[in-house]
Amino acid sequence: MNLFAEALNGALVVRVDEERIDAAIAMRFKDRMREVTAQPSTRVVLDMSQVDFLDSSGLGAVVAVMKSLAPTRRLELSGLTPNVAKVFQLTRMDTVFRIHTDVEAALQEGLRNAG
Repeated sequence: MNLFAEALNGALVVRVDEERIDAAIAMRFKDRMREVTAQPSTRVVLDMSQVDFLDSSGLGAVVAVMKSLAPTRRLELSGLTPNVAKVFQLTRMDTVFRIHTDVEAALQEGLRNAG
């Protein structure tokens, strides 16, 4: 499970470097997210721009990560590919998560809200 994290503008940006988050890697995804989000930050932006496929197990893993960060930290999503965005829309999870077009948009919004 390839995840890369860096602190940018007060947010922890975690880039998923995988084409799929599915039943085969959902548990590893949750475990790695727990490791990389140990760094302090109030916002965690999950860059999913490389993810082309997300099944129900993958969606469940993303939701589990969101719940593990709450209530003191929030998980935001960015860069959803069309197939992944459709999963969030069909399950209405797009109403639960703050979704940004890309990481830059997420960081810009954070700067606007901070000032």
